[in-house]
Amino acid sequence: MALSLQETLYPQLTCFGCGQANAKGLRLRSFREGERYVAQFLPWPEHDNGTGFLNGGIIGTLLDCHSAAAVVDTAYQHDWRPLGDALLPYLTAGLDVRYRRPAPLHEPVSLGAEVTAAAESEITAHVWLEHDGKVRAEAEALWKRWRPRP
Repeated sequence: MALSLQETLYPQLTCFGCGQANAKGLRLRSFREGERYVAQFLPWPEHDNGTGFLNGGIIGTLLDCHSAAAVVDTAYQHDWRPLGDALLPYLTAGLDVRYRRPAPLHEPVSLGAEVTAAAESEITAHVWLEHDGKVRAEAEALWKRWRPRP
């Protein structure tokens, strides 16, 4: 099985959404396919929004964490590595989520992302969650350069 971007670029991260080192987390696995980034996710029964659909907070986490893979991969392509003792080269500065329609709780969902702008100071990405060929939620993600301070 191929290693995901998370397993390759930041395997020790304990993030709830994408940290491969968090046994209780979602452990999202994203992959680059040309200029796009893709992932699949099978929701857990615990991700119920109370009405039988995927919880909006989980959707937001998936969008944030999938955009992280696109952003960090882009940063590494430009040799914008983490500074000092930072774990990542960029951190989420904004996530503008739009929910379009309910997402299923008991079926896999697909994630897509594209980097729309990249500069050393910040990177933006468009990211979406879909099922059955329909976008269920999408977001614009803004990531700023992480400059650790003492």
